[in-house]
Amino acid sequence: MTIVIVDYRPEWPDEFQAIAQRMRAALGEMALRIDHIGSTSVPGLAAKDVIDIQITVDGFSEQLDQRLTALGYTHLPEVTCDHVPPGDAGPPEEWQKWYFRGPGGRRKQNTHVRLAGRKNQRYALLFRDFLRTHPDTTTAYARLKRGLAAHLLTIDTYADVKDPAVDLIILAAESWALATNWQPGPTDA
Repeated sequence: MTIVIVDYRPEWPDEFQAIAQRMRAALGEMALRIDHIGSTSVPGLAAKDVIDIQITVDGFSEQLDQRLTALGYTHLPEVTCDHVPPGDAGPPEEWQKWYFRGPGGRRKQNTHVRLAGRKNQRYALLFRDFLRTHPDTTTAYARLKRGLAAHLLTIDTYADVKDPAVDLIILAAESWALATNWQPGPTDA
């Protein structure tokens, strides 16, 4: 599979909104938050042309799975957790998630379902907000992603090399969060 990084597309936020509206209608209050995350959520950042979504919930449930499946999403049960940054001493449950591939024939998307208050739920929002407010870091990250895409043969290798770079960014983001008293803002949808 060829990895293609494209320039930022201003239509990505609107595409996210359309997806999130369908999700909100189906999930109701089960979804505490529905957020646009990942590179397409950062204005000006080059990215794979895939909308990443985080649904924050109080718990994983059969009802949640059924409602997303009814919308055409495919639950990939083999994807159970996120990459754990070096030095994390917390329990592995902090990185647990459900992952869904978007409906076929629609806008390409990845949906991550994470539990409220868990480290991985916070990580995605902090990473996004840090990049939104640090354009030089965003530019450097885009260069890295383009270089990786040009030289790596598989999406798995791309992720294996990119994850440590993201860890470096999150270290700076944690310092920024502490200095600014950062808290996740209102949901994107």
